[in-house]
Amino acid sequence: METEMSLKQTWWKYHKKNPKVYELFEQFTFDVINAGFQHYSAKAIFEQIRWHTDVVTRGSRFKLSNNHTAYYARLFAHNNPKHADFFRFKQAGE
Repeated sequence: METEMSLKQTWWKYHKKNPKVYELFEQFTFDVINAGFQHYSAKAIFEQIRWHTDVVTRGSRFKLSNNHTAYYARLFAHNNPKHADFFRFKQAGE
């Protein structure tokens, strides 16, 4: 079983190799914010990325790990402090 640190390290390596995933995560999150939502599911955003890359664009596919969802949500909050509470976070291990 992976530890919290190794999960984060695995995500970080993936993120550095696949910056388009975060670009889509941020774009789709702002789409939801601009639609008037105060909170939303990071998992739903992640599924939208899957839909977009698999069906809509039919471009390069990303192998997306569900383990990465929380890290993308936290990166969004860090990069967009005005919307830091858009996603609700659990403490590690909850």
